[in-house]
Amino acid sequence: MSKVKIGPITEGDIPAFAEYLRNFRDGELRRLLFHFSPDMIYVIENEFYTVLSDLACEVISLQEAQKYAELEKRQGATKAAEVLVRDILAESREMGIAFWKSLFALRSKSSHPNLHGMIEELLYNGKALVEEILLNESGYFLDSVMKACQEEHKSLLCEQTKRLTESGGATKPEWQSFPLLNRYVELKMVSDAHFRKQSECEHEALAAAGELNEYRLRHKTQTVLERITPDRLFRWCFRSKRKPLSVIVSGVAGMGKTTLVQKFVFDWATGKHYQKFSFVFCFKFRDLNTVGPRTSLESLILKEYPSLRDKLGTILQKPENLLFIFDGLDESNCDLDLSRNRAQDFCTQPGDVKPVSVIVASLLNQTLLKGSSVLLTSRPNKLAQLETGVLHRVASIVGFLSQEREQYFENFFGDHDVAQRALAHVRDSQVLYTLCYNPSYCWITCTALQPCFSGKKGQPPLLPKTVTQLFIHYIKHMLYHHTRELPEREEVREMLIRLGWLADFGLNNRVLVFDQNHLECFDVKKSPLLTAFLVESVHGDCSSSQVTYSFVHLTVQEFFAALVHYLDFKEENFDDTMRRVDASQGGEYEIFLRFLSGLSHHMTRAPLEAVLGKFSLDTTKKVIDRLTRMGCSVFSGLENGVGKKKALNFFNLLFEAHNPPLVHQVMGDAASLDFSDLYLMPVDCTILSYILKCFKTIKVLNLDSCLIQNEGLQKLSPQLHKVGELSLRNNDLTDSAVKDLVSVLKHPDCQLETLRLSRNVLTEECCKDLSLALSENQSLLHLDLKKNKLRDKGLSDLLEAFHSPRCKIQTLMLQENALSDASCGILSAALSENTSLKALNLSGNPFTNHCAEEMGNFIMTCPALTEIRLSLTDISPEMEDALRRLASKRQGLKFVI
Repeated sequence: MSKVKIGPITEGDIPAFAEYLRNFRDGELRRLLFHFSPDMIYVIENEFYTVLSDLACEVISLQEAQKYAELEKRQGATKAAEVLVRDILAESREMGIAFWKSLFALRSKSSHPNLHGMIEELLYNGKALVEEILLNESGYFLDSVMKACQEEHKSLLCEQTKRLTESGGATKPEWQSFPLLNRYVELKMVSDAHFRKQSECEHEALAAAGELNEYRLRHKTQTVLERITPDRLFRWCFRSKRKPLSVIVSGVAGMGKTTLVQKFVFDWATGKHYQKFSFVFCFKFRDLNTVGPRTSLESLILKEYPSLRDKLGTILQKPENLLFIFDGLDESNCDLDLSRNRAQDFCTQPGDVKPVSVIVASLLNQTLLKGSSVLLTSRPNKLAQLETGVLHRVASIVGFLSQEREQYFENFFGDHDVAQRALAHVRDSQVLYTLCYNPSYCWITCTALQPCFSGKKGQPPLLPKTVTQLFIHYIKHMLYHHTRELPEREEVREMLIRLGWLADFGLNNRVLVFDQNHLECFDVKKSPLLTAFLVESVHGDCSSSQVTYSFVHLTVQEFFAALVHYLDFKEENFDDTMRRVDASQGGEYEIFLRFLSGLSHHMTRAPLEAVLGKFSLDTTKKVIDRLTRMGCSVFSGLENGVGKKKALNFFNLLFEAHNPPLVHQVMGDAASLDFSDLYLMPVDCTILSYILKCFKTIKVLNLDSCLIQNEGLQKLSPQLHKVGELSLRNNDLTDSAVKDLVSVLKHPDCQLETLRLSRNVLTEECCKDLSLALSENQSLLHLDLKKNKLRDKGLSDLLEAFHSPRCKIQTLMLQENALSDASCGILSAALSENTSLKALNLSGNPFTNHCAEEMGNFIMTCPALTEIRLSLTDISPEMEDALRRLASKRQGLKFVI
């Protein structure tokens, strides 16, 4: 260790590192490789070809490297990285050391947090790390009495955590459970405070957040975000240079925090991980709300785990062997104050009687059971209020990426064909697909689609496409299948009205957990149907139990809060809620407004009207009037990023409303839209495509620097033929994106006159397809392709279009396209008979004096050109003067060089 620096790498560091590794025995080195294999996979999948190149020089043959490269092309970087690491683990000791050396050297090229954390943990901890790995596998030695106590405790926790519970479906009206391992899908987590701050808004969670999280993971993992799995939450933290004792896991509603805790405890109880904790104690804050104003840690443990009464004193004597888990900080009735200026209030002994919040704060501040470990879970809004300096690690759950969503559908439907058909529809709608980054939304989506796809193979009509339509399918499915016989229409309607006013109260007062008094206040009576939407939780023992209720998901509560205004319109209540919406500073009403807008359309709500009766026309009118007023306000402020973001959020409301006449009413007959410099995800492009679909003509659509990439363009392309002026500059568009542009240009009703594609990554590979489309298109007049890499071959293919009499292009911009002197001859041959092209910009290409003759010929023989720009080249000043004199002989030609 002393010979190896952790800072910048010098020539002598790599041999010193290899020598350091040789101090480990074969078995130890293999354990280290296995221990760090998840980190290695994360690093390699982000730096795949860099790592492969280094390994091909030092570790593997070129033939083997080619095998991994082909695997990456077929199955992606993650799969290729997994196979590469697996193969290294099966190789010899020297191969393992050579692999470590390659990773160590990679630190000079990469800032990947997992790479630096892995190397530092190895160097800082050395032999102690091997001991830590062994301890996590086998645990501390316990005498026979304590071992029996531990086994009984593990057995209890295993029984409590081995199954997941879900609301019943078509076959079982009651709540049903499934083996945890059959349903659990790994959640993606990152450890970084910067990510947490960006995710603090609860309602960033509805649609865009899924793609936003995926974008952040794809683009920031290499430099900012440390990927982390549940079994590594208490591993070495390279930022704080320590093994953390206090960890908090953050995630928005429904993100899977409680399920993650359940899986964590189950894995501990079954010996899968963290056996260094001899005992794990798990509490839910919503249960702790019922224990009274003051208690002690001993009392909390014994209330939850009475079988430990005789051994608790012995257990607590070794706090470094203990883990305390507190789930759902956001559901606590009390604020958690971690500031050290309150140290005099903290507990020092397990028997100290204090409020629950003080007991938890004392554990976190290490004044109580010093050396013990604590795991908290919370929504981001509660985490933002904490003194996070006390916490050694903050991890954020970012939900399911594409692979996990697919696995969830497979697990839920249990039939590959059905799962794939359901997922194909969800992917096609995009809005629903991005919703499924959140496990709870994934469950709601699968539940809603189950009756649609579990029957015949052909897709039935009227599948949900908007979030409101999805929740209507979900509510209808639960109404029909949660009870053996649906009550009379009026009875069901009345029950949902009462439930709706309870939800409305909760939304306006930020209440998520309700007690019996709340239910009585809104006359919500218990019934089998009610349990489809409310979860009942019993706290305490039989003699002093307390019952609380919450909606199965926050978004279900928000749906009912919107629905009640249509089922039981009360103008005063509606206006009061709208005043609260207008006064809100955050996004807490965003989902509610989407549902309110979506329910305004008669076709969207028709499936529920068939069950519940007609919805209020007064509510419909008020909602549409409000959307009209909102539109006028939104479209008067598009000149900055805040205004554009508001417009995009408003488009989400219009998408939910699915009312083309309303879009026309708000925006006029021919829209002009400018979203430049606002990052647009594929789901945003889907929403924008719907808005464009409502028009026959769009004057201007400016999407410069929106980073829409190929996927976003694909979502927009069916409507882009309506656009007169389309700007797609600086969007990372590649050659494959041109296929979508070709479909636009070939559309029989194409209205496109100006197309700007500068500052993308187009090459000569796309030019033939683009040329064929331009040969048929008669509308395009101005084409901007500057700052791509078309080169001479691309130019030659592109200019083929100018031989077609149908091509009407008047302005062509080709600056900075790596065109050589040979391009001048290509230009002369292609444009000598063209009568449409008026202006040509060739600036910024590396032309030299060798092209002077061909350039002169081109200047004199292209009859239609009235402007040629040729600045910023490698042509000498003398030759520039000669060309300028030659150009002056052509009357009416503006020549800029």
